[in-house]
Amino acid sequence: MEYERVVGPNGRNELWAYEWNLTSRPPVKVNRVRLGIEQPAALAAPNYHGGEAICWSYGRTLGNIATANHDVLAAFPGAHGSHAILECEIVEAGKFQNGKDRWWCRTHQMHWGKLADLADATQSGVMRCAQQSVQPMWYVVDPPHIRLDQHAEVAIWCSLPAALTSHGVPPKRYPRIHVHVRNEVGGFKALDKDFEALAALFDPHLRLFGDAPIDRVHITPPAAKEFVLAIEFKKPVTCFNCYDCGSPHLDLGEFVNVPHKKHLCGNCGRTNTWTQVESTSTPLKPLHDCFDQGHGYLDVDRVLNIDEYPDAQFALWASTPAVVWTAARPQERGIHVHLSIDGKRIIDNTFGTVIYKGKSLDRRELLQTMIHNTLDA
Repeated sequence: MEYERVVGPNGRNELWAYEWNLTSRPPVKVNRVRLGIEQPAALAAPNYHGGEAICWSYGRTLGNIATANHDVLAAFPGAHGSHAILECEIVEAGKFQNGKDRWWCRTHQMHWGKLADLADATQSGVMRCAQQSVQPMWYVVDPPHIRLDQHAEVAIWCSLPAALTSHGVPPKRYPRIHVHVRNEVGGFKALDKDFEALAALFDPHLRLFGDAPIDRVHITPPAAKEFVLAIEFKKPVTCFNCYDCGSPHLDLGEFVNVPHKKHLCGNCGRTNTWTQVESTSTPLKPLHDCFDQGHGYLDVDRVLNIDEYPDAQFALWASTPAVVWTAARPQERGIHVHLSIDGKRIIDNTFGTVIYKGKSLDRRELLQTMIHNTLDA
């Protein structure tokens, strides 16, 4: 089989497969099959029209931080969910070493064009990557938007499971995104909620990503988790754009733990981006740095003895760095506690010392428990 691009009636490139009939004089193309629409390699425009969606999967090593394709959007089975089997979003990605054309699936983060891919396309008439049927996706259609410049204080964290509760260690769960919004400095929380994912919006004139026309960053649980733990454990992390398409690069999983010089773009599938030193990258880094006012962290000295509340229900977490923190005050570092009596919360604060069953709890041990109880595959 051979493959070609054809400009369709809507002006978009269509990908077709065909065979040559060499008995004809001259040879003619036969058995032509339309495989799908080739997506543009350039970064999406900053203002999305007709809907927006965030999709992600756990267990990846890289991702595309700004997925906003309407063909993929139409395939979502609902407003939000998990374990959806989504259509591939295919973009041209240069050539393999043998000179054959190579494509990249933005949705499932995998190259297309190997012999097995060609055989599958010939049989099915559909251009789909090998991960399409085996990699379920989490998704949120029309995700919540938080404008970072329209509130007095915005704080965004990666929500990990509690380290300990009054019922013991809670069940494992996937991470989420937790948001605090205050419309007055130090005022009450206008928003205090967990989300599956969200879009953080900012003035594009801030030029967080150089010349790339970007006015938002999609914050997904796996990206937020990797970034927060990199800050917590002082791992070096930066952000750079793809040399070919200009998309901010996102490393996940093993690629976060092993800095590298050659980088595979999750948006266009090309490997022409090199850094002078071994690096890891996430678009959350410039977002974090832009809205950080340099107040750092404050190790609190408050003390709480949970044993003094024998009938209370409680949950506690090791505090973690915020992905975004716009308040003009330091972040508190310690052990955060929710404590309720008869269903009424009487404590919601961060403490430097927490005593439970006569023992002073260790924040680092609690954090390790939280990480262990966080699902990521």
